Amino acid sequence: MFSFKKKNDSSEFFDLFVESARYFNKGALLMDDVMIDHSKAEVKVKEIQDLEHAADKINDKIIDKLIENATQAKDATAGPAEISLTLKNGVYTQAADYLQGTLQRIVMYHTGEPREGAVQLTKLLIESTDEIIKALEMLKDLKKNQAAIMDHIQKVYRLESEGDRIFRREIAYLFDQVKDPIELIKWKDILEYLEDTTDHCERIADLIRGVVMKYA
Repeated sequence: MFSFKKKNDSSEFFDLFVESARYFNKGALLMDDVMIDHSKAEVKVKEIQDLEHAADKINDKIIDKLIENATQAKDATAGPAEISLTLKNGVYTQAADYLQGTLQRIVMYHTGEPREGAVQLTKLLIESTDEIIKALEMLKDLKKNQAAIMDHIQKVYRLESEGDRIFRREIAYLFDQVKDPIELIKWKDILEYLEDTTDHCERIADLIRGVVMKYA
């Protein structure tokens, strides 16, 4: 999977994934801005869209590099098809859909002050993306950094589990305490989008873990 024509090819490849992960982190920070001041939501939707366009360009570079270098791979299991299917969406591209969808719903639903669970899930998302960046930065020297990478991956897993706990608690509260069915539907939808975003962090962590287990 990581057989390249030149030594610096692999370095550039990993740099692109780190850059993509940083866009994910920036998106999470934008979401946090909205949780602090919900009046910013409409402006932040545009900023999220701009981040998505920039991340798409990084993803295009990743795909171009995969196509360029895959033919050089000697491992029969590391052909273009496997690589493309695994990595074609980049680190941020799908996450952008979740973040954008969340912000759009906050705007459309005129939600007002965010629920505490939404604030907490956003904080977890920032932490998770920080850990993903750290893990990806270490992939350049996989054998040396194997243990440290796995530590970061385990942190993402713990954060995702905490996110599940918060999500279940908030949904239970909505159905138990919120009498307005429209308000219930609004926040249930938003919380589900946020929870899907934390789940996406876990999927990225699974991908990195798979690389470590197979190639370290």
